[in-house]
Amino acid sequence: MTKKAVVIGGGIAGTATAIALHRAGLHPVIYEAAERDAGERGVFVTLAVNGVTALRALGLDPATVLARGFATPVIELHGASGRLLAEVPLGGPLPDGTVSTTIRRSDLYAALRAEVTARGIPIEYGARLTGVSGDVAEFADGRTARGDLLVGADGLHSRTREVLDPKAPAPHYLGLLNTGGFTDGPVRDAPPPGVMRMSFGRRAFFGWVTAPDGSVWWFANPPRRRPAEPGEFTPDSWRAYLLELFAGDPAADLIRASSEVLGPWNTRDLRRVPVWHGERIVLTGDAAHAVAPSSGQGASMALEDAVVLGHSLREHPDVPAALAAYAAARRPRVEKVVVQGRRSSSSKVLGPVRAALRDATMPAIMRLLYRNGDPQAWIFEHRLPGA
Repeated sequence: MTKKAVVIGGGIAGTATAIALHRAGLHPVIYEAAERDAGERGVFVTLAVNGVTALRALGLDPATVLARGFATPVIELHGASGRLLAEVPLGGPLPDGTVSTTIRRSDLYAALRAEVTARGIPIEYGARLTGVSGDVAEFADGRTARGDLLVGADGLHSRTREVLDPKAPAPHYLGLLNTGGFTDGPVRDAPPPGVMRMSFGRRAFFGWVTAPDGSVWWFANPPRRRPAEPGEFTPDSWRAYLLELFAGDPAADLIRASSEVLGPWNTRDLRRVPVWHGERIVLTGDAAHAVAPSSGQGASMALEDAVVLGHSLREHPDVPAALAAYAAARRPRVEKVVVQGRRSSSSKVLGPVRAALRDATMPAIMRLLYRNGDPQAWIFEHRLPGA
């Protein structure tokens, strides 16, 4: 008998996981808390080469899924003065030509959802999980769903994680806000195609990249001791806040050239999550191991999770054994990525003296780190089953 899987969450992690489960012979149904076509929050993501490899391992064609994105194989790091501190590869190109790709978050979500639909995988909208009784998921509107497997792909504030372990750690605020936008057209002094330019800035970290149509996609991480509260900023007051923060930096020109400024969102990650699975419940993506955006690996880790979970279920017909194998395979890698992302986030919030020291020493340090190859090759060149 075909096992039924209840997938909680219809974002990037949930859709990718549903595809992996379908390929493993299960019958997945996605339950998404948002209403139909609510989209995916956020600005854009850069899917590193290991994320692109994971798409292939899921049986997807990256050229189709990432059709609305563009290659960004290089990062330029600049200091507060504008000085170029380092130019480093963003993974790849791999021997098969794979390079990192930047894509609007909503476009990646829509492409994965289209793949789900093409496979006949149902999506139930407006389904907010409230609890689990045995093998039955319970939703706020009274719906229930029974499954041989329940996957919590419901993000940073996962209700599934709370059900699985009431003592699970809460998300940790990293002292940074997140925001971004898209200019309405070309701007002066934009980075050349394929280059993700990042600047520590005088008062906040900022990144920007030129899209094929000439518009500039940008993000910023304003430091703040306390998280932003819902409704604390209006679109106008948030724009004014950013313009004051970035006065005198190139970022201010990009903000003025953008008709809409998205955010703010609070930047959080998860300290080690002790419990990833039970007998029939398992966590994937941010529900299990939310990483700081500084890692550039959130979406890629979710895609890798999906690949490994699907592989484990094919290798182990017994669901509890499959979930244990999945967690054992994934935990060491993602926890290492979480630590690196947290370290990168902390380097964005430095006082003037430490920032000046960083800018003075970084060129030499980066040359030393890269003298024998890419020190982050362990992230980008990770081998997945079926890849």
